[in-house]
Amino acid sequence: MFPYSLDNKRYHTLNYHYRSLFHNKVFKVSLNANFTCPNFQNGNGCIFCLHGSNDYDSKNNQDLVRQFYEVKNVMEKKWPNSFYIGYFQANTNTYAPVSVLKEKYEAILRLENVVGLSIATRSDAISEECYDYLEELNKKTFLTVELGLQSAKEETLERIHRGHTLENFVEAVAILKKRNISVVVHIINGLPYETKEDMLNTVKFLNNLGIDGIKIHMLHILKGTELATMYEEKPFPLLTKEEYIDIVVEQLEYLDPKIVIHRITGDPKVENLIAPSWLVKKFCVLNDIDKEMVKRNIYQGDKCKKSM
Repeated sequence: MFPYSLDNKRYHTLNYHYRSLFHNKVFKVSLNANFTCPNFQNGNGCIFCLHGSNDYDSKNNQDLVRQFYEVKNVMEKKWPNSFYIGYFQANTNTYAPVSVLKEKYEAILRLENVVGLSIATRSDAISEECYDYLEELNKKTFLTVELGLQSAKEETLERIHRGHTLENFVEAVAILKKRNISVVVHIINGLPYETKEDMLNTVKFLNNLGIDGIKIHMLHILKGTELATMYEEKPFPLLTKEEYIDIVVEQLEYLDPKIVIHRITGDPKVENLIAPSWLVKKFCVLNDIDKEMVKRNIYQGDKCKKSM
């Protein structure tokens, strides 16, 4: 049995991670703090992006505490007496003066049974003052900083208009790790014109940075994005479900088993989705990944040493 799982998974599950730390059920509560993104201000943003990291426009004017309790109250019905992590998810959540960050973050930390924060941001949007504050915050609560990378291939970063270099990302990870802050990285499989080798190289690259967790997404095309226009004008191949599963399973083989798998597929809103349609059946994808790992008799990290 894989040592970092409580439910027969063959990879390091987030549920195991939280249970081992808090000895209780823990949920992340997604929040929109009404931040913007430097990549929008300096251009049109990443080509795949619609409204930041998720579509939270309907919550833009809602009080953060109210948002928190709306989600918490739903979760409590299924899992009472849980602990919670405030997840600042939408857009770039360090892109503001530290005084503003303190006000928003600490409003959530004061709530009952909140044991930590998870802050989604970009490597080019953390000031020196913000690093100092995050270090201070990390001493008071369980803190995770989530950084979008998407790909370790510079050509791809330019193609998707990521707005920062690989060097900038590596520097940000190094600064956060030096301050003992947990780092989770987002990557996307199936980006235009990337090969399977490119996607495997991304996780091999991340192994060497000492990251703590990863979120693996499948590229999906949303209405109203630059990517949608590109796809309509000159369609490029998208991964099939079988191709995606094959790539993810091999990525897991290469990932250090101590890296926590926070996400292994996406779940876009059906009303915004152009393609691929198979992605809306999230649990089918998750189950098929499990089945493929059993079929191949592999576990996370089996090829890790070979890639070092």
